[in-house]
Amino acid sequence: MNIGRRAFLRTGSGALLATAGGIVPAMAFSPAAPRTIALRNLHTDDRLKLDYWTNGSYQPAALAQLNHVLRDWRNNEVHPINPKLFDLLHTLQANLGSEAEIEVISGYRSPVTNAAMHERSNGVASKSLHMQGMAMDIRIPGQALDKLHDQALKMAWGGVGYYPTSNFVHVDVGRVRKWNGV
Repeated sequence: MNIGRRAFLRTGSGALLATAGGIVPAMAFSPAAPRTIALRNLHTDDRLKLDYWTNGSYQPAALAQLNHVLRDWRNNEVHPINPKLFDLLHTLQANLGSEAEIEVISGYRSPVTNAAMHERSNGVASKSLHMQGMAMDIRIPGQALDKLHDQALKMAWGGVGYYPTSNFVHVDVGRVRKWNGV
């Protein structure tokens, strides 16, 4: 893979800073080590714990199961979730020292669902990354919400929204940004 000098420097600097701050950088994954995730969809009560990465690659059957658990619960529409989002969650849990099941408030949202939610609330983006399978609203039992939020910000893997009144943190694998909601 040929990457430009700036991208290399950003990646290298980020990895150095991340390591210095006690954060596991993306490149710290061992290609051989399995990556495990445990999720519970709070709307459907679907639960799943599995290795989604084994033998050096993402496992299609595991990803399909995760896609199903993270479906739009309002209409049962299933959409592929970006595997990098699972890597983000896996690393976030490692950085927090947690093995607890991640509680998912919102995974994939169909465009119809997102539009309806946007009409009711200005806190829902009209072009939400939930519609692209690139975002989740989560909490982790046993982890203070502010600690979860702070750790996601330190990782700087994408967008992080803090919703203390609603008791969740939004994480995504889009561009790095942050905001506070209710």
